[in-house]
Amino acid sequence: MHRILQILLLSVLLIMLTLTGYSKHIKGGEIHYTYLGPSTSHANYDRYQLRLRLFISCQSTLGQLETSVIMGIYRTSNGSLYSDVSANLSSSYQINLGSPSPCIINPSPVCYWIREYTTEIEIPKDPAGYMVIFQRCCRIDGIRNLTPNVNVGASYFCQIQGTNSVGMTGKNSNPDFGIKDTVLICQNKRFKLDYSATDADGDSLTYEFASGFYGGGINNAVVTNPGPPSSWIPIVYQAGFSGTRPLGPGVTINRTTGLISGVAPTGGDYVVCVLVREFRAGIQISTHRKDFIIHVDDRCDFPSAGLNPNYITCNGFDYSFHNEAASSPLIHTYYWDFGVPGSTTDTSTLATPTFTFPDTGVYPVKFYVNKDEPCTDSASTLMSVFPGFFPGFSSLGTCILNPVLFTDTTKTKYGLVSSWFWNFGDNTTNADTSTLKNPSWKYSDSGMKHVSFVVANSKGCKDTVNQTVHITDKPPIFFPFRDTLICNIDTLQLHATGYGNFTWTPSANMINPNTADPYVYPKTTTYYTATLDQSGCINSDSLQVRVVDRVILNPGNDSTICLGDTAILNPTGDGLYFSWTPVASLDDPSLKNPHAFPTAPVTTYNVVASIGKCFTTGTVNIRTVPYPYSNAGMDTLICYQDTARIEAVAKGIRYAWVPSTDMSNPTILDPLVYPLRTTTYQLLVYDTLGCPKPGVSKVVINVNPQIIAFAGNDTSIVVGQPLQLNGSGAPSFLWYPNTGLNRNDIRNPVASLSQNQTYIMKTFTESGCFAYDTINIKVFTTAPDIFVPNAFTPGNSANNIFRPIPVGISKLEYFRVYNRNGMLLYSTTRIGNGWDGNYNGKPQLIGGYVWMVQGTDYTGKLVTKKGTVVLIR
Repeated sequence: MHRILQILLLSVLLIMLTLTGYSKHIKGGEIHYTYLGPSTSHANYDRYQLRLRLFISCQSTLGQLETSVIMGIYRTSNGSLYSDVSANLSSSYQINLGSPSPCIINPSPVCYWIREYTTEIEIPKDPAGYMVIFQRCCRIDGIRNLTPNVNVGASYFCQIQGTNSVGMTGKNSNPDFGIKDTVLICQNKRFKLDYSATDADGDSLTYEFASGFYGGGINNAVVTNPGPPSSWIPIVYQAGFSGTRPLGPGVTINRTTGLISGVAPTGGDYVVCVLVREFRAGIQISTHRKDFIIHVDDRCDFPSAGLNPNYITCNGFDYSFHNEAASSPLIHTYYWDFGVPGSTTDTSTLATPTFTFPDTGVYPVKFYVNKDEPCTDSASTLMSVFPGFFPGFSSLGTCILNPVLFTDTTKTKYGLVSSWFWNFGDNTTNADTSTLKNPSWKYSDSGMKHVSFVVANSKGCKDTVNQTVHITDKPPIFFPFRDTLICNIDTLQLHATGYGNFTWTPSANMINPNTADPYVYPKTTTYYTATLDQSGCINSDSLQVRVVDRVILNPGNDSTICLGDTAILNPTGDGLYFSWTPVASLDDPSLKNPHAFPTAPVTTYNVVASIGKCFTTGTVNIRTVPYPYSNAGMDTLICYQDTARIEAVAKGIRYAWVPSTDMSNPTILDPLVYPLRTTTYQLLVYDTLGCPKPGVSKVVINVNPQIIAFAGNDTSIVVGQPLQLNGSGAPSFLWYPNTGLNRNDIRNPVASLSQNQTYIMKTFTESGCFAYDTINIKVFTTAPDIFVPNAFTPGNSANNIFRPIPVGISKLEYFRVYNRNGMLLYSTTRIGNGWDGNYNGKPQLIGGYVWMVQGTDYTGKLVTKKGTVVLIR
């Protein structure tokens, strides 16, 4: 019993593995039939050979490659089953594309099993013909353009023509696609794939993309009873793809040649089904499909040149080109030939050149990448140059009761305006379009209508113009003014804009009241109403004409300004037009408020204010007074932290210094200033002579930079050992006292001492700025040496740093401290530095540590010592 259970379990496992193996590896297929002649045993029967060709992934195992298949034959007229037929494996071979080209890098292998199953059938002649189908699961998983994209079955079928299309004696074999599917396609690259077929009968063929179909399932991998046509279900495509766009909008098929071309989508597997229609004497006699999974490689790359078939410039002679193919690091060079006849300078090696064509015409442009290299590519295009295309249109009418008239105003210098397409923006219908040159359209509702106009000329120029048309329930009226002023002796022309017939009221004192532009001469203020009639669509609007018998003018008050300043003249009254004199000192004498810049002590400005033919005059006086005299004094230079006195001269009653910081008194003419940096002071002087502004002058107090005096660090030497001092700060030096010095007026004197000594160093500049510093020198009676303490106490302010004490040492080569394990804890080469008892910020343990020190004395001799120190806490 246990043995039987083992056998049963093993059998179930094998069945599951077989079912799993049947799915996942179908990559395409088609059914082809060949006419063999009339039946020799049945009247009105024909003999055909059926050939099922399956494309199987090379990853399939032998258990997934069956040796016989079942195909169903259905009548086209009613979808009834004629018979099922078995076909045996007649051919099996593998096609493999391992290294497609030395110019393609990182290619994925392309490999298929081609499995062909053939059988012969005899079927009676039928008016509508037959459909032959094979179904199997499953296509490979992860197909990019399907949803769902796993466990997707496939149906492959063909149509055998009926006597209705070929007659009782007619014969036909359907087109043969052949095997041209082993091709490498790289993502985002341009490609071409020949999907053309041949027809043994010489019939005409057309090609188109079509939907693939489901068939079979994960639990019914090899279908032994294919269903009728009514059960054949088209596969569902992902958003952005469809049966007619299986590779997206960037890939098309040529209806005449069957050539698939374009820019490949993102890498992955895509179901593509091509439908070929077969015509004889203009009548379609059959259709044939080939369903195949195209693999787009996301790893491969190659240098590619791509251009659109045609380019055109309609607004100039310049055009900027670029490679339409995807960029690639494999592209090293670019070469463009812009096709100018007889020219040797119409080329470029730029990636994105802009070329100026010499004249109008059509130029053959040639583009190369990696020209004259082994891996090169090229593309050609035609460049049309026909500038002078100016699209536009106008509209007439806005009332909802009447059609709006549209007029094409497009101008073209070359060729003729040849095509028009209007979209009138009527959201209530989809029929709001026209291809007339000057159409009209009646809108069904009011509002803003967005009109789009696409216009082209015979040279290929094409552009879109967008305008907004406001549709209202009454025609709009526009006035250039709604309120104006005239004199009672004047005549005024009114003006209204709108489409239709105008009538004005009241018509008294009016000329041409039934036009858009009547003349009026009222004697009193009058409201005029314009009525617009647009074919029964009526609107009215009004404007006011105010009438006066004189001009009121106040020229403004006399005033005083500072000499060199500008005054704004400010008359009041109801005048509409102004004329000022003298004009020499005015920016615009025709303005109501001109800017005046007089130079005389007193200037009288005359003004004429007018309303039509009425006018009046007035005058205004502008007096000029010089600015208060201000002289802030001479610029000066002071040392850092020094004080200077400013000696200013002025004529006024009040003074103010800006800024007032670092100053003894900002209200007097001779304040003391003590800035720490160069500062500009302004002196503001005020008087009572009429100029309302202060006189301003400036003085700069330049401050020399701070002198940082440094005589050197305190040091120790031995008796008889010369010590070279090294001061810094300013260009000049003086040392006090001069005891033991070879010189006391240089930066680096040499000292020879027998006892301790303190020197004061003065460093100073040519301008007299100076600073002091001191250095203490301790003199030992011993030989040059380095003294090192034997203990220290970190944390104790009296002895918290462990440092060497060099005597007679000019340079410290090194000072190092190690723990008992030989690990370096501290190192320095600077005299005065030392160890604080920490390592990486962590206090070290109490105990002994090893030190080493080496220095060079003033004669160049090395002094080296080592020892131990005790760390105490």
